[in-house]
Amino acid sequence: MPTVQRITSRNARYQQWQALLSNRNKRQRSGEFLVQGVRPITLAVRYGWPVHALIYDEQRKLSQWAEELLRTVRTEHIATTSDMVADLGEKNESAPEVVAVVGMPADDLDRITVRDDFLGVLFDRPTSPGNIGSIIRSADAFGADGLIVAGHAADVYDPKSVRASTGSLFALPSVRVASPREVVDWVDARRAAGQPVVLVGTDEQGDCDVFDFDLTQPVLLLVGNETNGLSNAWREVCDHTVRIPMTGAASSLNAANATTAVLYEAARQRVAGGRASTGGAPPSTGGRR
Repeated sequence: MPTVQRITSRNARYQQWQALLSNRNKRQRSGEFLVQGVRPITLAVRYGWPVHALIYDEQRKLSQWAEELLRTVRTEHIATTSDMVADLGEKNESAPEVVAVVGMPADDLDRITVRDDFLGVLFDRPTSPGNIGSIIRSADAFGADGLIVAGHAADVYDPKSVRASTGSLFALPSVRVASPREVVDWVDARRAAGQPVVLVGTDEQGDCDVFDFDLTQPVLLLVGNETNGLSNAWREVCDHTVRIPMTGAASSLNAANATTAVLYEAARQRVAGGRASTGGAPPSTGGRR
């Protein structure tokens, strides 16, 4: 049976969990982060992420989902109070039933699989963790293979990012890198192995409209910082740049919205190409897609 520990005061261990909500350095040093919500916790378990502890409210009758989770996940179980679970869940109205302490995977680009139909996203120095999570969700929805977060940026494992991904973080490899050189070396290795990955930047002054660019080839889509766009270092490594044609008074789109639009166009082109090659039947899918 799983080990059950009862914690009813904000002791040192509880304070360590609280620190994971707001302190990136402590998340990194401990190699773990908090996950809140039924769907994200369910997907973390389904995709085999290491669950270090399940913290639950012993003062309420648990749902069937929570009881099943506690019965089947072999990890430490922490019984605590409603207000302490609410603090870890960051909810003002009601405490969640369960909060999971989950281990981080290594920031290894080889976690991202590159096939002939590769589609990846690189987000350059994002300032909003919510945008990271939203892009993860869109990338997962439209069949991308992974997300790279580059530079000194908001954190993939910030609670706002985890919540905004609605669980897709656990299905889509998301890797943090410090510099363009790491990515360029990784892409060069993939090209040497026979996968001609093309680096495509998004820019208001892009070479062509996104609809006119072939997104059916292996593509790594580069998305710029919410305020300043792509840095010069990333612009220099782009093979092509594309723009999203817009009308109306808006001069630009939110980074997550722009990325979603381009990912949708990539998915549309690939589905259309698959139907054409099979005489109208939907294409078969392989790998995680």
